[in-house]
Amino acid sequence: MQIEVCKSKIHKVTVTEANLQYVGSITIDEDLMDAANLIENEKVQVVNINNGERLETYVIKGERGKGTICLNGPAARKAAVGDVVIIISYARMDFEEAKSFKPFIIFPDVETNRLV
Repeated sequence: MQIEVCKSKIHKVTVTEANLQYVGSITIDEDLMDAANLIENEKVQVVNINNGERLETYVIKGERGKGTICLNGPAARKAAVGDVVIIISYARMDFEEAKSFKPFIIFPDVETNRLV
């Protein structure tokens, strides 16, 4: 049996940009991507703490060390600059493997979006 489990989570970062005139996606600082074990083009769920919006999109690599969290394209309508979001990715795996799997969960500084 295959089940879907949390693979990676960036818990509480602040949206720094919203770019409606972009193709789509979420741009994430590469330092945060590395720490959370996310790769470019990986599907993620973005949960907005401020307004309850949830969306699925894919990751674009942002400049390392800048703290960038930018919702692009239609996703930009789901959050405003300054909103706090949680970014989650999931993985499918065998039920028995899932029992011992440990997700990569990080808690960056919500003010700066940098690792502490």
